[in-house]
Amino acid sequence: MQKVDVVLGLQWGDEGKGKVVDVLTPSYNVIARFQGGPNAGHSLKFGDENFVLHTVPSGIFRKDAVNVIGNGVVIDPVILMEEVDAIEAIQGDITSRLLISKKAHLILPTHRMLDAASEAAKGKGKIGSTLKGIGPAYMDKTGRNGLRVGDILSDEFAARYEALKAKHLGLLSQYDFSFDISEYESKWLKAVERLRKFSFIESEVEINRMLSEGKSILAEGAQGSMLDIDFGTYPFVTSSNTMAAGACTGLGIAPSRIGEVYGIFKAYCTRVGSGPFPTELFDEDGEKIRAIGHEYGATTGRPRRCGWLDLVALKYAVMMNGATALIMMKSDVLDDFDTIKVCTGYTLAGKTIDYFPFESAEKLEPVYKEFKGWKCSLKGVRSYEDFPAELKDYIAFIEKETACPVKIVSVGPDRSETVIR
Repeated sequence: MQKVDVVLGLQWGDEGKGKVVDVLTPSYNVIARFQGGPNAGHSLKFGDENFVLHTVPSGIFRKDAVNVIGNGVVIDPVILMEEVDAIEAIQGDITSRLLISKKAHLILPTHRMLDAASEAAKGKGKIGSTLKGIGPAYMDKTGRNGLRVGDILSDEFAARYEALKAKHLGLLSQYDFSFDISEYESKWLKAVERLRKFSFIESEVEINRMLSEGKSILAEGAQGSMLDIDFGTYPFVTSSNTMAAGACTGLGIAPSRIGEVYGIFKAYCTRVGSGPFPTELFDEDGEKIRAIGHEYGATTGRPRRCGWLDLVALKYAVMMNGATALIMMKSDVLDDFDTIKVCTGYTLAGKTIDYFPFESAEKLEPVYKEFKGWKCSLKGVRSYEDFPAELKDYIAFIEKETACPVKIVSVGPDRSETVIR
């Protein structure tokens, strides 16, 4: 029975999913995004070209791959059309290779305003939202008020849009927040019209039909497992299910149809926005990681918080996703460290624990194991046999602790700088 493989992040996002999907796509006929919105920033680099994808699946640069935006995704038509324009300037027309679920929800201009007003009202308790309207769009989805892509085809679309907009304006009147949506709304309505050139599909029917025809499908996740709405560091999380189970509801496939689960993690940890981060570094090591790794948000440009690898959180994410293979990114960022640390447990109220607790996550103190750094450049290394012994030891420890094999190691940003074991 043909199955859907899943690739997703095991940390707080920004793990390097875009590059991995681009590397994996030659083995797949179909690439499908299953959740999240344009807060995703999947960076791809090949040759002299650099792209950051926010909504379009990362297989779009493979001309023989079909790309599907699934029902679990929320779409801002303006951002999607800007992205399409940038891709088509290089690739030519992609209309036939990008299919959009009729059941995917739309982000309205007023969703963006609600996002900004809500975040401003939280003050010091702010979540660290990207302010793109994603949370409010998912709120309308669960509140059964949302507009979906398929609604664009209805004669009543304009009336439905105005009704939801009026509802939002009523909510916004409760905030001390000034705004003007007129310019963005004009862009939004034009982008909606442009969306009509794409094929709107019953994605759950099409995905399952493709499976029955023996097509190979890769489901692409956004954000990271520790940002999952149910199992992440709540409330500092995203608004969707970022784990492998989200592929089932975000594409309309049965749990029994999930095959390989590729879990991506950095050789260290980063986080954007607020929320617990037990291994965060506030010293020269943290600054060094940020500088060498260019750790700034692909979507927001915000500097990422940096820290050592958190093995407790990684093991948790491996367990929750049922990961079958690990992919370690940005190994080369640690080339010049004398000592590399890995968090193997936490102390909480004087006790050592080896799990991520519900309570007081911000009060956790990491317990570290130290490794000798490899102190050499990985640039140009293309086989595991040529890895320095210290890096092999680092990888072996991670495999032993997670009980999951590290199948791919990235040694640079380009698609060619990838070692497959």
